[in-house]
Amino acid sequence: MTSNIRNPFDAPVAGQSLTDKPGNNRWEHPPQYVTVEEGSEAVWDLLHEPDKLEQTLLLLHSGVSVEALTKGILFSGFVEGKWTPDLAFLLAEITFNQILAIGMKGKIKKMRILIGDHTNTTFKKNLADFSVAKDREKSPKEKTAIENIQEDVKELPKMGLMAGGQ
Repeated sequence: MTSNIRNPFDAPVAGQSLTDKPGNNRWEHPPQYVTVEEGSEAVWDLLHEPDKLEQTLLLLHSGVSVEALTKGILFSGFVEGKWTPDLAFLLAEITFNQILAIGMKGKIKKMRILIGDHTNTTFKKNLADFSVAKDREKSPKEKTAIENIQEDVKELPKMGLMAGGQ
């Protein structure tokens, strides 16, 4: 039987963190991404990796909200030293919209938008109506959600300094 009593002496000594070698923790280093553009591209690339794309669609299909996924991605990016809390805040709306677009393109029928949203709100009804309208424009060969999203990504114009000649 384990005891739930916490030992007050099983803790770091006051000031112990000041004696550790500097640079041992991720938050003691500059973040990997410092602009909204860099951070949003990193999230975009992460979400469109085949494994992550499949996981995102599966989580949305199983009822995890877009808001919860957004918070999880941004928090883990902060913990991993990819961005600061300030940049995570600025990336919130962009990341939310990226995940929402993946869910719409993946034809998730009962996608939860907000964490506390347990009802069929007007927004979800409008989103479902939009998805149904888009379904009517299907091509004869049915593709998987992942194939549809990957095709859309390939069709995006190349932008930036490294795009070459544009």
